[in-house]
Amino acid sequence: MTDAVSPFLKSAPWDVAALGYPAWELTEYSAAALAAADTVAGHQTVKLDPLADKGLLHQHGFYYADTLLETVATREQLRALKPLDGHNMSVAAKIVSIRRDFDLDAMLAICHGAFAHGRFHRDFQVDPAAAALRYDNWLRQLAAADQVVALYAQDQLAGFIGYHGNALVLHAVAAEFRGRGLAKYWWRQVIVELLNAGHDTVTSSISASNLAVLNLYATQGFSFRHPQDIYHRIVK
Repeated sequence: MTDAVSPFLKSAPWDVAALGYPAWELTEYSAAALAAADTVAGHQTVKLDPLADKGLLHQHGFYYADTLLETVATREQLRALKPLDGHNMSVAAKIVSIRRDFDLDAMLAICHGAFAHGRFHRDFQVDPAAAALRYDNWLRQLAAADQVVALYAQDQLAGFIGYHGNALVLHAVAAEFRGRGLAKYWWRQVIVELLNAGHDTVTSSISASNLAVLNLYATQGFSFRHPQDIYHRIVK
C-alpha cells in the first residue's frame, strides 16, 4: 500500500489534524477514481447525489455516514416570516443576547456531546475522541479568526454560532438550554447581523438526521437544497 497522492484525491487537513493519519476526499465518483483511491492509505470521504447508484461504493468498501442539506435564506424570506415580536419577543429580549466576548474553554465544553449527528461521530471506525477533537479544532480556528458569536441566556454562556463569510458553519447550544424555544431568537439576531453586513443570503449545511436543527432553520424561513450523501471508508 502506498501513500502516494492520487489525482482523484484531495487532502482533508481538518480531518488529518484530528485523526492523526492521512485523510482524503475523492474529487469525483467514478470507477477510475475508486480504483486509484484503493491504493492510498487513510480515511476517505466521497460526497454524491442521493439518487446516484451506490453500487461501486459498496464494492469498494465505502459505508454511509450522513446526508447533508444546504440551507439558504434571503432578507426577503426573513421579512416574510411572522415577526418575533409581541409578548414572546419582549420576554426573550430580557433573556437572550449575542456577544463577541466569551471564555473559549467554556465554549469548548459545550462542543462535547453537541455533535452526535456529525458524520465523524457517526463513523463507527473513528475514535469518538478524534471526532470530538475535529470540532474543537474547528471552533478554535473560528474563534482565532473572530468568526464566533457567543449565545447568552442572561449572563450565562449558552452556546455559539461560528460563521465564515455568509455561512453558519458550526453551532451548538448547551444541553440545559435546548428545548426551551430560545434558539430561534439567537439565530434571528445572527442572521440579521450577517445580512446587515452586506450579504445577500445566509447559508448553512446541516445533517438531515438532526430534526431539531432542521426545524430551527425552517422557522427562520430557510429553503433546503443540494442534498449530498456522505460515504466514508478507511484504507490501511
